[in-house]
Amino acid sequence: LPQITFFEEKKFQGRCYNCSSECADLHTHFSRCNSIRVESGFWVVYERPNYMGHQYVLSPGEYPDYQYWLGINDTIQSCRIIRHVGSSWRMKVWEKPNFEGESLELTNNMPTFHELWQSRDIHSCKVFEGAWIFYEHPNYRGRQMLLERGEYRRYSEWGGRKPTVGSIRRVTN
Repeated sequence: LPQITFFEEKKFQGRCYNCSSECADLHTHFSRCNSIRVESGFWVVYERPNYMGHQYVLSPGEYPDYQYWLGINDTIQSCRIIRHVGSSWRMKVWEKPNFEGESLELTNNMPTFHELWQSRDIHSCKVFEGAWIFYEHPNYRGRQMLLERGEYRRYSEWGGRKPTVGSIRRVTN
């Protein structure tokens, strides 16, 4: 059973809340989140309710303060389980919306995406296997966007504010 625990204070102190399923609005359980313990499963936690705002992908482990999950503040207001972590990964990306223009198939992490792609922009993509994270900047930095199995006709469908992708990482055990 997937299990995540949110703590109001750093280093797993203060009021806490255990969660084992997705939750669209956590604010009734805690007012701020300064540390997280992921007992099992892979999770994506969101800055705002209803799976909106900044996303952070968490694997099993301890996060003694929000900087450990690359958080920009102590606000976490929704969470859900990542269902397709998998053991194989395959994704195809396109330079234009609706799967048009130049495309590239990916099966591995890419710390600097622009080295393989003429532009840094991805306007659409299809995830065939596994779960992936797009990062705003190279070397897995900046805003994170989780992509699970499915089709994304435009960047807004995976939570992007713009089509720029700096690096890409597989979600792995």
